[in-house]
Amino acid sequence: MAANGKTVLRAGLIGLGMMGRHHARVLRETDGVELVAVADAYGDPHGAAPGLPVYSGVEELINAGIDIAMCAVPTGLHVEVGLALAEAGVHTMVEKPIADTVAGGEKLAAAFEARGLVGAVGHIERYNPALQSLRARLEAGELGRIFQIATRRQGPFPARIADVGVIKDLGTHDIDLTAWLAQAGYASVSANTTIRSGREHEDMVAATGLLENGVITSHLVNWLSPTKERVTVVTGERGAFVADTLTADLTFHENGTFNTEWESVANFRGVSEGNITRLAIPKREPLKVEHEAFRDAVLANRGLLPQDAHGSAAAEHDGGDRPERPAAGIVTMREGLNTLRVAEAMIASAKESRTVGLHA
Repeated sequence: MAANGKTVLRAGLIGLGMMGRHHARVLRETDGVELVAVADAYGDPHGAAPGLPVYSGVEELINAGIDIAMCAVPTGLHVEVGLALAEAGVHTMVEKPIADTVAGGEKLAAAFEARGLVGAVGHIERYNPALQSLRARLEAGELGRIFQIATRRQGPFPARIADVGVIKDLGTHDIDLTAWLAQAGYASVSANTTIRSGREHEDMVAATGLLENGVITSHLVNWLSPTKERVTVVTGERGAFVADTLTADLTFHENGTFNTEWESVANFRGVSEGNITRLAIPKREPLKVEHEAFRDAVLANRGLLPQDAHGSAAAEHDGGDRPERPAAGIVTMREGLNTLRVAEAMIASAKESRTVGLHA
């Protein structure tokens, strides 16, 4: 629909749990989007959608006449709900991971592609200001060649997650952001897991990987730490970038160029310590940037926005010599499916005690 000559997309939201309530708020704040209805079999326990009709399921939501949908139901329901939305011709973003199995994710991606619809996956870390700035700086060559990407994502146990383990829930963040930063897929992974919480799925993983461009990776992910940590370290020939996505801070640790007189250190044939710079970057809420990217992708699909050479809706940056927010674009369902494949390879690696190769 259009209001005052401007296209306004009618949005529906299904799933009003811990994440759904934040989607409700942001959808109401997103320019060019009107949240018109929500759905959840358990109602609206957090009072996230006052004044809106609360339906029990996806069919009622579709019947409200929506253009776009946000699917924030439990992972095991992504395929069922997503297929219904695709069949109804509704552009949809599903929370990560795309599905609980690769087979289900394949069905979902194929359904949206067959109908020419925008299908996106909510890998929100791509939209974190620290990682957006880091990606732009890596593209600009500030680090030189990239050698390694290491991530740590650890924190207390979340009672709300019951249908998948820590790899598919939290680990998929790190799989996606690592491949995105390096602009290369995974060639192989090796992982070890443990189950300490008494549930069916793993709650701790230590994984290593090799990307197709030769970058090596390391990932520590768990639900068993009393402190919360969200850190990404990219090491290259000129130093290392450290991104803390809890605070959206980005720090550059420069390789030193001076000689040291401390004999025991001077004998070490690696790099020396240089300047440490905490970089000033604009800090917008990642969820808002994610929803804006999805909105723009839908408008571009309708021919209402130009697209760049990569098929993403053109986006403005913050000005200055370097864009701190490169045109974000969406995380496509195919990208989400690739991430899920890597996650399943990690699970297989841990179960079978072997390195698992991934093939394009």
